[in-house]
Amino acid sequence: MATTLCLDFGNTRLKYAVFEADAFSHEGLLENDSIDTIKELIAKYQPSKSILSSVVNHNAAIETLLQVETNFHKLSHATKLNFTTAVAKPETIGADRLALAAAAAHFFPNKNNLVIALGSCITYNFINQYHELIGGAISPGMEMRFRSMHEHTALLPQARPAWNFPVVAYDTVTNLQSGVIAGIGFEMDGFIDFYEQKYGNFNVVLTGGDAAHFARRLKSRIFTDAHFLFKGLYAISEINNS
Repeated sequence: MATTLCLDFGNTRLKYAVFEADAFSHEGLLENDSIDTIKELIAKYQPSKSILSSVVNHNAAIETLLQVETNFHKLSHATKLNFTTAVAKPETIGADRLALAAAAAHFFPNKNNLVIALGSCITYNFINQYHELIGGAISPGMEMRFRSMHEHTALLPQARPAWNFPVVAYDTVTNLQSGVIAGIGFEMDGFIDFYEQKYGNFNVVLTGGDAAHFARRLKSRIFTDAHFLFKGLYAISEINNS
């Protein structure tokens, strides 16, 4: 049974996931991207295949290590994909968005898919029923919104997420929570309504660490999958590491 190691290096966290055959096994966080850290992963899981999605300046030496120890692929604009891109400059598409589009094409084929990823930024990724990544939108993520209001004003405090806030808030902190969290919910509802009216045969996938919290706040019926990006990386690995 082949084991695949999927690495996702985002703006705030370095994550990994393990697939046994084609089944998601588990995931974890990495403290750093040192050679020793990756060696420990390889020794523990003995992967025959590996794939790296990175949107940061990571330690380039780990790519050589993964090439030596596994059948390795680094996600880039040159990667073979299960969808096409209709954007003007495909080389500018982030590796994370490529993985999300691959998962949509693989798990929800022949449907119009809007994949909303809640991370450092919120990305809206539209893949049509012909498996074309059309584009989407990017907006500030939850933590970025809380932090920017504190850092770019003289008096507003650094508020934290709380999921039982009132939408009609009663003090400064709850006003900030309502503005950020309810605001994101209304924003997503607006994008979903737009795509739903423009395209039929429509499907929405919500992913990211806070997907379950926001799913309860949306009007539309959606799929939530915290591991959707990793599933896309696995699908891409199968195409490029076969």
